[in-house]
Amino acid sequence: MFGLKKIISAPQTKQVDLFTIRNESTTSIDLMERASKAFTQEFLKEDLKGKKIAVVCGVGNNGGDGLAVARILVSKGYKVTPFLIQFKETMSNDCQTNLERLKDVIIIKSEDKIPELSSFDIIIDALLGTGLKKGLKGFLAQVVNAINASKSKIYSIDIPSGLFCDEIINASAIIKSHMTISFQRPKMAFFFPENNDYIQWWKVVDIGLNEGFIQRQESRQYLLDKEISHILKRRKRYSHKGSYGHALMIVGSYGMMGAGILASKACLRSGVGLLTSYVPRCGYEILQASVPEAMCITDEKDEYISSLPNIKKFDAIGIGPGLGTNSNTANVLLNLFKEASVSLVLDADALNILSANLDLISKIPENTILTPHIKEFDKLVGTSKNSNERFEKQRHFSIKNRCIVVLKDAHTSVSDCKGNLYFNTSGNPGMATGGSGDVLTGVITGLLAQRYCSIEAALMGTYYHGYAGDTAAKEKGQRSMVASDIIECIKISAL
Repeated sequence: MFGLKKIISAPQTKQVDLFTIRNESTTSIDLMERASKAFTQEFLKEDLKGKKIAVVCGVGNNGGDGLAVARILVSKGYKVTPFLIQFKETMSNDCQTNLERLKDVIIIKSEDKIPELSSFDIIIDALLGTGLKKGLKGFLAQVVNAINASKSKIYSIDIPSGLFCDEIINASAIIKSHMTISFQRPKMAFFFPENNDYIQWWKVVDIGLNEGFIQRQESRQYLLDKEISHILKRRKRYSHKGSYGHALMIVGSYGMMGAGILASKACLRSGVGLLTSYVPRCGYEILQASVPEAMCITDEKDEYISSLPNIKKFDAIGIGPGLGTNSNTANVLLNLFKEASVSLVLDADALNILSANLDLISKIPENTILTPHIKEFDKLVGTSKNSNERFEKQRHFSIKNRCIVVLKDAHTSVSDCKGNLYFNTSGNPGMATGGSGDVLTGVITGLLAQRYCSIEAALMGTYYHGYAGDTAAKEKGQRSMVASDIIECIKISAL
């Protein structure tokens, strides 16, 4: 879908490994060596000068990866102490092979022999991989707790030990990784907010698994990354402002005009040809002075929007930022649903009006884009016991109501009318600031007006919004960022 990579499950990953081995005439130990070299290459980008490194390995293939990584690091002159946690007598063949290739491995067979790890600057976690099916207890749980208690910087190979690959686990013995370097694809576990303590940051390294076979796997989860820029339309030399659409932003109320200003500015930054902002009378001078590139029309009311303007000439309409929830404004939303013949974006108070009038949901026009944060979404569909259940509700909502849902979070998820989920990889915690969502609404509305379809506009808007946030964080720092900084860094271009 749009050339985006699928996110696959642990059993599917195992099948991909086997397919790659069979069709490339390679061996599992050679594939393990390839993965270990890829991990090490990424790991060595860190400043390791003078650092003491422990590699804590299990007896499966993840442990085999760890032993191979330890050997490579030793060969490059780093201070490495490898440990093998022998929690059972048997070990995988490839783990055994890498154990034989590495000298001076310290083998730990019982809880009373668990070493003191606080003297190490870095611990590489290679205890357990993606095949875990139950929570850790006893010896392995003690090892995990010792690693977490060490205060060392922890790097996990493929996935933090103790974490389930595809499900949410409620357990205490899980590695709290500072950086997880994963093979070929991120795991679904990386996108569950419940795993925040275990996966602070993650990266993916290519180990040469067969991409064609991966993309043929049954999966409704996709990775939203810079590949989405491939659908950008080329700007023609002989074009004019009319070539790039006319957007309408219905925004603002007394005391909340700032949200409308942010959405309007962001809409213009998306590349839209023309923008009209519809505001209450109190916002006229504010908008004209703050956003001179936009045209402005006003409602008859001073402090809130009470009626719908003529919408026939617009190519896309965004509504909600700073709108307020006056009962007259709620009628505006209903009338918009009745009259609109172009795609809509609903955010902020437009969503609050929906949640207060749930009968309106069935009247949402097809291919409308909703951009709720988690609390706003829960008001629409009810609370969820965990994020996995919420993702399923998101899918169902999009399918049932024939709409796009952009569920804002650290890894914003976008659902389409077919029930596919796309997890965004751009953005950072600095974007957790007032007005950031208004910026997203403006960008998506502007892209819609440029005649991208709803799912294209939602995906592109989400990724480029996060990418602008990443650029702003580099310039301002995450703590000092404000939403206006994100607008200034919007750059809709090939990546």
